[in-house]
Amino acid sequence: MNSIIFAAATAENPIGEIAQQFGVTWQLLISQIILFVIVALALKKFAYSPILKVLEERRQRIAEGLANAEKIKSDLANAQAKAQEILGQASAQGNKMIEEARQSAAKVLEAETQKAVATANDIVTKARQASEAELVRMKAELRKEVGRLVVATSAKVTGNILTAEQQSRLAEDTAKQLASN
Repeated sequence: MNSIIFAAATAENPIGEIAQQFGVTWQLLISQIILFVIVALALKKFAYSPILKVLEERRQRIAEGLANAEKIKSDLANAQAKAQEILGQASAQGNKMIEEARQSAAKVLEAETQKAVATANDIVTKARQASEAELVRMKAELRKEVGRLVVATSAKVTGNILTAEQQSRLAEDTAKQLASN
């Protein structure tokens, strides 16, 4: 190496002349090159490599974050689909319950209508029975009254006073005739 330096230092060498014109000292240049290589290696080991490592970790974290974002996005889509499915089921179940309630209300209405008709029929039957009983009672009173009137009229017409036996027989005959009509 000294021979190279020595050859460069001679004046016959054009490189040596240029170096002399610019004020290059070969010993200092070589020492600076060695120091530059040492500094470059130190920077590579202690600065550049850690920075690359940090950048690689950051790139991996970003990739993981993007993967997680995609996973979350697909999970959200699944959750929304599931929510829509649950809402659809709840809606169908609600409609079914409403229909069942309508049918139940219709059955209750029909049962209550039948009860009301039966009650009305009972009332009509009882009214007829009461009316018939009243008619029978009125006919009985009418018979008594007609019988009394016949006896009274017969007594006036005949001018006699009828005995109790004759009055009862006359009342019975009149009642039989009225009953047959």
